[in-house]
Amino acid sequence: MASVLWQELTAEELRAKAANDAVVILPVASMEQHGPHLPVGVDTILCGGVCKAAAERAGDLDVVVAPTLWCGMAEHHMAFGGTFTFDIPTYRAVLLSLLKSLERHGFHRVLIVNGHGGNIAALSAFLPDFARETTLSIRATTYFLLAQAEMAPFMQDQTSVMHACEVETSMMMVLAPETVRQDRLPEAFGMRDADPAALMRPTVARYKPFREMTETGVIGDARKATPEKGRAFIEAAADALAKLLQERGGNL
Repeated sequence: MASVLWQELTAEELRAKAANDAVVILPVASMEQHGPHLPVGVDTILCGGVCKAAAERAGDLDVVVAPTLWCGMAEHHMAFGGTFTFDIPTYRAVLLSLLKSLERHGFHRVLIVNGHGGNIAALSAFLPDFARETTLSIRATTYFLLAQAEMAPFMQDQTSVMHACEVETSMMMVLAPETVRQDRLPEAFGMRDADPAALMRPTVARYKPFREMTETGVIGDARKATPEKGRAFIEAAADALAKLLQERGGNL
């Protein structure tokens, strides 16, 4: 099977994909602290891995996965160190530059796949601008929200993805096992009763950095993570994203 990854294709092959009206998946993520047991690249590794797996099972639909944008909106993690963040104008400008590059190369359909909770509000706010400032047909989704129902049955202590938690740690045990600090897992828990919906979509909002909410940088309980769960989470997320591509491919 030919690679679905943009960076592994030649310019000639990418021109052919544009001529074939291929869908471009643009993964967007973050580079931020993930507790004492995981590397700062978790969101980038997981989002890229899920997008690649989904593209490979998209059937007859021609799909290419662009390089993952590894920096996003992560001010709330800065106090822990190890984190990069954009401000809103910079993030908007970088995304628009990437989209305009795709447009100039003759692509028409882009699916932005987000892998970081802190990006959700910004992406929603940018979509009207991107629709006005490009000719692209653009859709955006967050893979772990899209696959919420499919991933939930494999969760032991959670009802959704949190942060450096059972889910993310399990997935990292599969996609980058050498980066998981197994000796630090016993201390990798925090805010185990947190409501993710209340954190990401509060009725009354104010800025609250992670340092004020969790001493470990973890929301959830990574001690429940296993590679078996990780494989199940990855399959569920990739299947949900591939289903979206197959069902909406002609309308993306």
